[in-house]
Amino acid sequence: MQVCFHWPLGLSSLWLALAVQAQPAPAPPTGVLTLTTAASIEVTKDVLAVAFTVTREGSDAQAVQSGLKQALDAALLEARKIAKPGQVEVQTGNFSLYPRYATPTKGGQPAISGWQGTAELQVQGKDIAAIAQLSGRIQSMTIARVGYTLSREAREKVEAEVTAQAIARWRAKAASMAQQFGYSGYSVREVNVTTNDMQPPPVPMLMKASRASPVMDEALPTEAGKGEVSATVSGAAQMTK
Repeated sequence: MQVCFHWPLGLSSLWLALAVQAQPAPAPPTGVLTLTTAASIEVTKDVLAVAFTVTREGSDAQAVQSGLKQALDAALLEARKIAKPGQVEVQTGNFSLYPRYATPTKGGQPAISGWQGTAELQVQGKDIAAIAQLSGRIQSMTIARVGYTLSREAREKVEAEVTAQAIARWRAKAASMAQQFGYSGYSVREVNVTTNDMQPPPVPMLMKASRASPVMDEALPTEAGKGEVSATVSGAAQMTK
């Protein structure tokens, strides 16, 4: 005669849970190196960016706004003469109008005493000579900021090279350290590669704030300077016997 035993469902689940818990935890990996290396390449900045601005104020909001528009239209007329896709890009920036308040009398409410507004025009591109000449022809706005940057093409041109340098340094460092620890080699466990271009912020041009005179036919002095494209490689290497 055959006898069968049936364990209650709850008891069998408990038995399975206890069996899983009884299994030993995996031992932490040994012989693992964590390494970080970097490389960088200097590149001549090839994009000039100039921001022009104008401020108007007065007692009538409509008149102030009209004055801003006239100044911006005059600057745009000059800027569009040199605009060229891929070489010189022109776009309007901030355009704002806000009230000014007089100091209220005792117990009174502040009252609007006038209006002030600003408008901005941004010009940037690789044709540095044309943009420099433009800065001398725009008479209705002042130069607020000047800055040089790297174009996407210039950055991408050296990204592959600088990344290869950083990876080669990581591999050489991993091989050298593995040997010093008495191992014959290594294998890559995980790795992360990042690239970046370091560039200073645009320079304020406060000395150009009074451009109301007719002497402003001179081109903007330009000196591009250098930008830096860098790559960082960080990761873990498993040393092998």
